[in-house]
Amino acid sequence: MVWEQDRRISYFCFAYIMKEKLVIVPSYNEAENIEELVAVVMALDYPFDMLVVDDDSPDGTAKLVEALQPKYKDRLHLLKRPTKEGLGPAYLEAFKWALDRNYQFLFEMDADFSHDPYDLTKLYEILQQDKADVVVGSRYVRGIQVINWPLSRILLSYFASLYVRLITRMPIKDTTAGFVGYKKEVIQAIINENIRFSGYAFQIEMKFKAWVKNFRLSEIPVVFTDRARGVSKMNRSIISEAIFGIILMKIKSWYAK
Repeated sequence: MVWEQDRRISYFCFAYIMKEKLVIVPSYNEAENIEELVAVVMALDYPFDMLVVDDDSPDGTAKLVEALQPKYKDRLHLLKRPTKEGLGPAYLEAFKWALDRNYQFLFEMDADFSHDPYDLTKLYEILQQDKADVVVGSRYVRGIQVINWPLSRILLSYFASLYVRLITRMPIKDTTAGFVGYKKEVIQAIINENIRFSGYAFQIEMKFKAWVKNFRLSEIPVVFTDRARGVSKMNRSIISEAIFGIILMKIKSWYAK
C-alpha cells in the first residue's frame, strides 16, 4: 500500500515536471513543416509540451497535428481558430490556454524551422536558472546570424530592430525576434493589458510591456535560417504596423506612468 502510494506521488510529480514547459507554435498553411517540427520538439533532451495554434489552414495543417496527438498523448496540443486574425491574437489565446494549465515557462517559435528547435533548451536554461524573466533568441547579439536571406531583407530587419531600440530604449538588439521564452509571471502581468498589435509588431509590444514593468530581458545568440518550404507571411501592412505603431506605443507608455 505504501509502495503504491509512493508510486502515485512519483507519477504526479513526473506529470507536473512534464507540464512545466510549453512551446507555442502558430500555424497557417504549414503542412510541409509541422510533422517534422513536432517530431524534433518531442525528441528534445528536456521534455517540452507543444501547442499548435492553427488559424483554419486550408492545407490541412490541423488534421496532421490531430493525427499525431495519439502518439504524443498529453504533450501535443492543438487550438483550432475559425479565422486567420494574425500572430498577436493567436498567441494571446495560447497564453491564456497555457496559464489555465499552470505552465511555468512559455516559448514562442515559428513553424517553418527558421528557429532551430534545439535552441529551445538554451532558452529554457536561462529562465530555469533565473538569469532572466524574458529570454530572446537573437539574430543580432553577436553580429548578424541569418542564413538564406537576401541582403535587402537583412538590412530591413536589422535597421527595424535598431529603429525600435532608438524609440523604446529597450536593452536588447533583436527587438523584433519571434523566438522568445517567458516566465509565467511575465505573461500574467501583461496579458490583460491592451495589446494592440496583431502582426510582427506584437513581438515588439510584448517585450516592451515586459521591460516597462521591470522584468529582466536577456538575449542569447541563435542562427536564423529562412524557411525552405512554405510561403512567408511577411507583407507591407505588417511592416507599416511596426514602423508607425511603435511611436504611438512609446507615447502611450508615458501617459500610463
